[in-house]
Amino acid sequence: MMDDNQAGPVWTAFESQIGGSTPRPAIFLDRDGVINQNRSDYVKSWEEFEFLPGALNAIAQLASSHFHVIVVTNQSAIGRGIVPSPVVEAIHDRMVREVTRAGGRIDAVVYCPHEPKRGCLCRKPAPGMFHEAVARLPVDLPASVFIGDAQSDLLAARAAGCRPVLVMSGRTTPEMLETWDAAIRDIVVEKDLLTAVTLLLRNE
Repeated sequence: MMDDNQAGPVWTAFESQIGGSTPRPAIFLDRDGVINQNRSDYVKSWEEFEFLPGALNAIAQLASSHFHVIVVTNQSAIGRGIVPSPVVEAIHDRMVREVTRAGGRIDAVVYCPHEPKRGCLCRKPAPGMFHEAVARLPVDLPASVFIGDAQSDLLAARAAGCRPVLVMSGRTTPEMLETWDAAIRDIVVEKDLLTAVTLLLRNE
């Protein structure tokens, strides 16, 4: 069982074929607002986990690609005492099973369990979860892409040295985009995960 107060991120690998020594790019995916519906009161059980339209199809498209597929997610509800880590891990287990059943593939999930005031190095916009991925898998970060739904996702991608893609299926509104610093406004913006993945694979 994980210690909710542990210093670093929590890593779970799901696929056995993700080894090898040759670095290859990853498609990093945020969870809430990208794969499933974002909730202001947190996803506290599998019953509250709702796949966004097209998300399962999008991840299925990645199944036969050369990319590692890694979910990277802040889960501060653990540190806040709202949801225990075993429940979050059970949700991730079920999410991966449903993705696999739909023909998709998720190689690993890494999450930050800390609340913001902890000041950890893994909570996005810090790049610690990406560094964890590189430590565990042969990931080519400069060739990798992170698909997220919030400004913190874009900043984390830039800090990690991979390419950010913003989807508008979660927390960000067009009005919010206008207030962001020009350095992160100049990014690829897509409607949702399915649109983003389809275009990424088409351009490969």
